[in-house]
Amino acid sequence: MLRRTGIPLLALAVFAGPVLAGCGGGEPEESAADLLARAKTTLDDASSAHFVLTSENAPRTGTALVGGEGDIARPSSFEGTLQVVVLGSTASLNVVSVDGTVYAQLPFSSGFSVVDPAQFGFGDPGALLDPDTGISQLLSQAESAELGEEKRIDGEVVQEVSAEIPGDLVEQILTSEDPSQPVEGVFSIASDSGELRRAQLTGPFFSADQDATFTLELSDFGADVEITAPPTG
Repeated sequence: MLRRTGIPLLALAVFAGPVLAGCGGGEPEESAADLLARAKTTLDDASSAHFVLTSENAPRTGTALVGGEGDIARPSSFEGTLQVVVLGSTASLNVVSVDGTVYAQLPFSSGFSVVDPAQFGFGDPGALLDPDTGISQLLSQAESAELGEEKRIDGEVVQEVSAEIPGDLVEQILTSEDPSQPVEGVFSIASDSGELRRAQLTGPFFSADQDATFTLELSDFGADVEITAPPTG
C-alpha cells in the first residue's frame, strides 16, 4: 500500500491563496502625486479646452474678476465672457485674446478695444494653457497632495485630490491679497482620461482676512476652436 505523504489540501489552499491573489488582482491605485502629474501632462497636450469659472464670497466693491466662461486654445488664445466687479456693480465683458493682445467690448460700446486686463482685475486669459504660466502649474506645484473621494461629474467618474498651492503662484494665475498664504485646492481628475475636470481653490483672493473660493471647470479638451482678433475702432 502506498503511504500518502503530501500536504493536506487545506494547507495547500492556505499557502497558494496569497500567491494566486498576487498574480491576478486589480491594478494598483494611482497615488495623488501620480494623478496630478497625469492631469498636467494631459492638459499640456490639449490643443484647446472650454472653461467655466465661478466664485463664492466675491467682493461687491473695488475691481475684481469674479467669473467667466469661454474657450482657450493653444498657443495663446481666448474667446469668451468674463464677469468683473467694477465700481460696485458686476459687468460682463466680451473678451478676446490673441498672441498676448487682449481685446474687450466695454460696457455701452459697440466694438472691441485693446485693453490692459490688469485694470479689470485679471491677467491675460490667452495664457491659461501655457505650461509655464497657465493652469497646469497648479497641478505641478501642488504640495502635500492626498487622495480624496471618488465621485461623478456629469456621469463621469473622477478622483479627488486635495493639496496646498503656493500663494505666490496663485497670485500670478488668478489673484491673491496675501501671496504668503497657501491656497487650499481640490482637484477632480477623470479616472479614465486623466483630464482635469474641476479645480476648487480656497484662499485670500479678495481679502487677506477672509477666504473666498474659485471653482474652475474644464471640458471639451481638443475641440476644434478657431479664435481670431476682432476688428477695433
